[in-house]
Amino acid sequence: MEGNLINQQLIENVPEKVGQAEAESIFCSVCPFKRENLKLRCERGYWQERHRWAARREQQLKEETEQLKARIKYLEKQLYGRKSEKGKKVPESQEQDGSGQQEKRRRGQQVGSSGHARRLYDHLPVVEEVYELDAEDMYCPRCGLPVEAFPGSEDSEELEIEVRAYRRRIRRKRYTPSCACGKLPGIITAKGPSKLIGKSRLGISVWVMILLEKYLYQRPIARLLESLKSYGMDIAPGTIGDGLKRLLPLFEPLQQAICEKSRQEKWWHADETTWRVFERPKGKLSHRWYLWVFVSESVVVYILNPSRSTVVIREHLGGVEKGILCVDRYAVYKSFAKNKAGIILAFCWTHQRRDFLELACSWPELKGWSQQWVKHIGTVFHLNHQRVCYRQGSEGFTEADQRLRKAIAAMQRKRDGQLRQQRMDAECTAVLKSLKSHWEGLKVFVDHPHIPMDNSEAERRMRGPALGRKNYYGCGSIWSAELTSSLFSTFQTLLKWNINPRIWLLEYLSACAHAGGVPPQELSPFLPWKMSEAQRKRMKLKRIRGDP
Repeated sequence: MEGNLINQQLIENVPEKVGQAEAESIFCSVCPFKRENLKLRCERGYWQERHRWAARREQQLKEETEQLKARIKYLEKQLYGRKSEKGKKVPESQEQDGSGQQEKRRRGQQVGSSGHARRLYDHLPVVEEVYELDAEDMYCPRCGLPVEAFPGSEDSEELEIEVRAYRRRIRRKRYTPSCACGKLPGIITAKGPSKLIGKSRLGISVWVMILLEKYLYQRPIARLLESLKSYGMDIAPGTIGDGLKRLLPLFEPLQQAICEKSRQEKWWHADETTWRVFERPKGKLSHRWYLWVFVSESVVVYILNPSRSTVVIREHLGGVEKGILCVDRYAVYKSFAKNKAGIILAFCWTHQRRDFLELACSWPELKGWSQQWVKHIGTVFHLNHQRVCYRQGSEGFTEADQRLRKAIAAMQRKRDGQLRQQRMDAECTAVLKSLKSHWEGLKVFVDHPHIPMDNSEAERRMRGPALGRKNYYGCGSIWSAELTSSLFSTFQTLLKWNINPRIWLLEYLSACAHAGGVPPQELSPFLPWKMSEAQRKRMKLKRIRGDP
C-alpha cells in the first residue's frame, strides 16, 4: 500500500514533456530500489540504536568489573593483609636514607635503644638442692689422697612447676561427754572445713582452675577435662556443668557492684561483637546474641544481650546524664547521645583512618590521595602523643597543644577545600563527607587531653572473648551466658587493677564457703576500688620486669 502511494506521487510530479506510459515504466523500474533504500534506512536506525545500547552495556560491565576487582582486593586485604591497626611506625630518623628512598628497619634490638630488664622471680619460694662429688671422685686418681672442702658453692637457678592432683581426706574426730548431766549429745563430731558446694567432691582449688581456664584463658571445658586425665583426675562433664550453674549466684553481686561503679565514671570506651547462645528466649528466632563491653577508668563491664540496639546502652547508662563515650561510628551510640545533652561522643580516629586505607586498597589510582590523608592523620596521632607526655598546664604541654590545634585546623581546611572541588571522585567525596559528619566527635580529644584518639581499649578487651568464641562457640544456655558476662567483668576488672585473679578467686570462694555457699555479706574486701592498699599489695600480680 505504501509503495503504491509513492509511485502515484512520483508519477504526478513527472514533467509534462515525458509521456505517461514512459514515466510509468521508469518509475516502476525505480520503485524496488526505493523500497530497498527505505528498508535499509530503517535497518540502519535499528542497528545504530543497538550499537548505542551495546556501548552503554559495555561501559556498564566495565564499571561493574572494576567494582568487583576492587571488592576482591578489599576482601583479600581483609583475609591475608596486615591489619591497619598493627602497622609499625617507622621513626622519623629512619624514614628515608640519603637517596630519598625509605630505609627498611632492621629486626631485633635497635642500636641505641635501652635493653629489657632481667626478670626477677624473688617472690617465688625456693627449694634448695645440694649436690656433692661422687664417692669415686673424692680422691685423686694419681696419689689417692682425698680432696678438701672449699668455702662457698657454685650456684644457679632453674624455674620449675609441679602440678598434681590429690585426694584431701578429712577425718573429723568424734567425742563422747564424760558427764552425766545429759546436756551434750551422746557423740560429738568435730566440725569440718567449709564446703563451697554441698556434697560435692570437688574442692575450691579445682573450681578456681576451671573458672580461670574457661573464662580468663578461654580454654574449652572438654579440653581442660582431657588434660586433667593426664594427672589421673577423670571428672564427668555433667559434674562441671551442674557446679557452674550453682556458682552463678556467687558472682551476681559482683557484677552488680561493677556495673554500679561503671555508672559513676566520667568516660567510657564501648564496643560490641556477636556471641552465640544456644537457647532461644521467647521472641528470639536465632542463636545470635551480642557481647557488649564498657571500659572505664576503674572497671570493665561485659553485658550479654540478645539485642544490638540502643536498649542495651540505656539499660546500662540510662541514668547517666553527663560523660564522654568513646565509640566507633555505629548508629546506636548516636541514637543514645541524641536524647542525652550531657553525653559527648568521641569517635575513633583509627576507624576513620581505615576508610582511607580501604580506599587505597580498592582503588589503586586513588592510592596517592589516600596516603596523603593517612600521613596527615598519623601526624595528628604523633602530635597528640607528644602532648600527653607533658603534665597538663606545663610549658611543654602548651607548646604541643598549639601545634596539635594548628594541625587539626589545617586538616579541616584541606577537607573543606577538597569537598568544594567539582571534579572529585565519588569515592573520595564519600570518605570526606564521613569525615565532616563525624568531625565534632573526632576532635573531642583536643579539648579533653585525657580522652584517647581511638577506641582501641575496648577492642583489646574483646580479644579474649573473641578467642573463646572460636574455641567453644559461645554459651549453651541463658544461665551460662549470665555467668560468662559476670566472670568476664570480674577478671578483666582485676587485671585492670593489676590483681592476681588466682589469689583473689581463692580468697573469694573461700569466703563464700565460710558463708555457707552464698556470697559474703561484705563485698568491700573483694572490690579493687574499695579494698585497702595492703590487700592490693598482697594480691598484686607479679608480671612487671624487675618487680620484686
